[in-house]
Amino acid sequence: MNGAKLAIAKRDALYLFLKGMAMGAAEVVPGVSGGTIAFITGIYERLLNAIRSLTPGGLLVLKNRGVAACWRHIDGSFLVVLFLGMAVSILTVAQAVSVLLHQYPVGLWAFFFGLIVASSLVIGAQIETWHAGPALFTLVGMMTGLIVSNAIPIELEATPLFIFAGGAIAVCAWILPGLSGSFILLILGLYTYVIEAIRNLDLVVLSILAVGCAAGLLSFSHFLSHMLKRFRDETLATLTGFMLGSLTKVWPWKHTLSYQLDGQGKRIPLVQEAVTPETYIQLTGADPQLALAAMLALAGFATVLMMQKLTKK
Repeated sequence: MNGAKLAIAKRDALYLFLKGMAMGAAEVVPGVSGGTIAFITGIYERLLNAIRSLTPGGLLVLKNRGVAACWRHIDGSFLVVLFLGMAVSILTVAQAVSVLLHQYPVGLWAFFFGLIVASSLVIGAQIETWHAGPALFTLVGMMTGLIVSNAIPIELEATPLFIFAGGAIAVCAWILPGLSGSFILLILGLYTYVIEAIRNLDLVVLSILAVGCAAGLLSFSHFLSHMLKRFRDETLATLTGFMLGSLTKVWPWKHTLSYQLDGQGKRIPLVQEAVTPETYIQLTGADPQLALAAMLALAGFATVLMMQKLTKK
């Protein structure tokens, strides 16, 4: 019996590790959020609750009940395995995703387009009762997603205050289905500065950014957890609409209006507009790869169904 339990625990840890890898890979693509992957794989609320438990109250549990009780209180094994999967992905798989994004952009964006369409349907299907309220919140979410996805970038001065605020806002995008933290940093005009700080190991800047991320993550996880408990249908409807509205960000055919240079001199698309395949041909002279895009969009859709099936095991 103990051997069977150990095998089950190992299997669950493997599935969780793979989910973390999927979240890490998704974060590389501006417009695809790790929160989306967490939602469709069934770990979203557990992730929120685990992050929410990382408060000074955990120190009281440690003091009064010991290390083991504190570890259970923060769901430590869950967080360690998940974040380990994300870290491995960012260092390995995510690099391949980055290469594909530059060499085969239409195909990769089509894959993520299909993935997000299916994800929004999965989240919407969890709404228990559809009536005027959830429908209205879905519309509000769609409008918000459209506005954020097409926001005009601003150039914030890289002061400690704005770095802190940028980290707090960007990390919310990580846990919110629909957008990535890297995209938020691009909008705020802090992306290049943060990348430079990472390359140069600027511990002062990275420390301020980390504190901002921690503050944003803790506060936003409390807010989302509260909303899911008190207003579940309305919150799910808003998230569904937000994901649908953000689809313009992952539309396969885009026209880049402006770029931003990263720390290595590479051009990062800053402002883009979605165009039809015909317009894409006229503007770029490139093959729109319609058949490939359709095939990969279906593959993205099927991936969500596969993730759900594995999650239910």
